[in-house]
Amino acid sequence: MKLNSKRTVFVGFAFFLICAFWQVYDAIVPLILTNRFAMDQTLSGVVMALDNVFALFMLPLFGGISDKVKTPFGRRTPFIFFGTLAGAVFLSLLGVMTSLFGFMAILLCALISMATFRSPAVALMPDVTPKPLRSKGNAVINLMGTAGGIIALVLGTVFKTSEPGKTEFFGYLITVSGIMFLALAAFILTVKEPKWAEEADRINASLEADSEPSDATGKKLSRAQFSSLAFILASVALWFMGYNAVTSKFTVYATNVLGVSFNSTLLVAQGAAIVSYIPVGIAASKIGRKKSILAGIVLLSAAFGLAGLVKADTPAFLMYLLFALAGIGWATINVNSFPMVVELASGADVGKYTGYYYTASMAAQIATPVLSGFFLDTVGWWTFFPYAVIFTSLSFLTMCFVRHGDSKPEAKINIEAFDTDD
Repeated sequence: MKLNSKRTVFVGFAFFLICAFWQVYDAIVPLILTNRFAMDQTLSGVVMALDNVFALFMLPLFGGISDKVKTPFGRRTPFIFFGTLAGAVFLSLLGVMTSLFGFMAILLCALISMATFRSPAVALMPDVTPKPLRSKGNAVINLMGTAGGIIALVLGTVFKTSEPGKTEFFGYLITVSGIMFLALAAFILTVKEPKWAEEADRINASLEADSEPSDATGKKLSRAQFSSLAFILASVALWFMGYNAVTSKFTVYATNVLGVSFNSTLLVAQGAAIVSYIPVGIAASKIGRKKSILAGIVLLSAAFGLAGLVKADTPAFLMYLLFALAGIGWATINVNSFPMVVELASGADVGKYTGYYYTASMAAQIATPVLSGFFLDTVGWWTFFPYAVIFTSLSFLTMCFVRHGDSKPEAKINIEAFDTDD
């Protein structure tokens, strides 16, 4: 049994447009808030946390709702279609708002639109992928997402978004919105959700009949399984506390502290992640998801720790190297953490468990922009990277207590439907 890469790429268009949106959000919204509306870092951090406040309850809600929806187009596709349309329109409108009130109103509409389909979009991959292949499938999905982020960064370079004091971003925002519409069209024209989900369910049923049962039994989790789920979610929250503290403020840090272009540095990190996604997925099927995640945490923490030593006059290649290592570490974590959570789910509640995963990550991202912004304002910018290192290191400790949700040996079965091209 092998992953149908072509099919998974098509599914990945949904994650592509999500990541393009969030790359723009993390890069441009802080600049608009500080350059156009003269907000300090703490208040800017509060605004940057709003998307996570909405996501905290909307992602589990819409993940669970999509579990129960039945349409001719599948459970997840209707949410992806309508959510993307609204999100892309509101994103482009951010560029024409000259009042803070108008900007915040449109921003909230964009965030709500994206929150309605984020969990359904991510839940689609495990819906249509047999359980032993989900780390590999998640690698492809993340590869597509990173491609969306890279395109947004390349366009940022073209539109010179990293110029000091820049306040005008309309051309950039409407161009990225157009890219999102194209990705949505590719998704709608290629993905056959009901058919693919049915095939994956049949394969999973055969696996459960021919091999050891998985952690997901469709019943209430045992105490040991629940404990593992809690430690996985705690780990997710902790590494997002560290990682998001860097991504949500790096554009300001690079521009105002180091005096360098942030687009090129982030491009290096994204490029390194793209190169590593597939090898990481393959490695996880051999050594396990947990060991892979622990290795990724070590790499990410080391990269952030050394990046804290970089100064304005440090050769640029050193920051590029460290962010490449951070990209590889983050890819290793991301490819394997979500499959560990949904491994504990049954086929009927993948959306709900996807919501759990995002609740943990969003709760962290609510707190960390405000908390890190407070340290930046009151202690100094020297706390930027050490803050991230502390939280990513703590996630290593919690991850050590996880006992369930790891990869299962790939059983040999006679069903080949998932391997065939359409």
